[in-house]
Amino acid sequence: MPVLGPLEGSGVRGKRTRIIELYTCPPEGATIVCADELGPVIPRTFPPAPGWSPDGHRIKSEVDYGRGPEKTWVYGALRVRDGHEITMTAPSRNSVFYQQFLQKVEAANPVGDIYVITDNLSSHNSLSTRTWLEDHPRIRHVFIPVGACWLNLQEAWWRIFRKAALAGRSFAGPSEIDHATRLATSQLNTRAQPWIWGRPTPPTRHLRRRYVYCL
Repeated sequence: MPVLGPLEGSGVRGKRTRIIELYTCPPEGATIVCADELGPVIPRTFPPAPGWSPDGHRIKSEVDYGRGPEKTWVYGALRVRDGHEITMTAPSRNSVFYQQFLQKVEAANPVGDIYVITDNLSSHNSLSTRTWLEDHPRIRHVFIPVGACWLNLQEAWWRIFRKAALAGRSFAGPSEIDHATRLATSQLNTRAQPWIWGRPTPPTRHLRRRYVYCL
């Protein structure tokens, strides 16, 4: 089976250690990918911003917006070694769309094994997905323990994505959400950098002047 073997039979602490080892010491020739779904993102439209009063004060108005009936899910996969992101929008979160997304991930990484770090969602571990993975042996799932979403670096990328694509935006329908997703992903990939696990070393403080006191 393409599910990662070394995690079987280990406790929660052992699973955490194994995932961190994939970040710090990945297998030779393998690609580490963090995958997750964001949503549902609901189309919404805001009223025009209020103007200014004659005396220079902003006119206050009640917060009001309308929501559309369609829901959109954003699939995302972060390649750890260079920070490159793959996204896809879908009207639902199920095994069919997840398999389509894995196919995009596999096409973007044509060489070597692909370790996909993700949560143990039903669509990720369903019979349909496991059957599909039998025909794609290069993809190996690594499921994070329950309550340890901080191990998935995709969660941190979603924070950057929300600010770039969704914050304060009006969407009339799923097509506009898809357009904003593709545009934001392209812009973020142009300045992508490797994601390194762990807290960076604080910079060394250089003293411009050194005083010597003589008693």
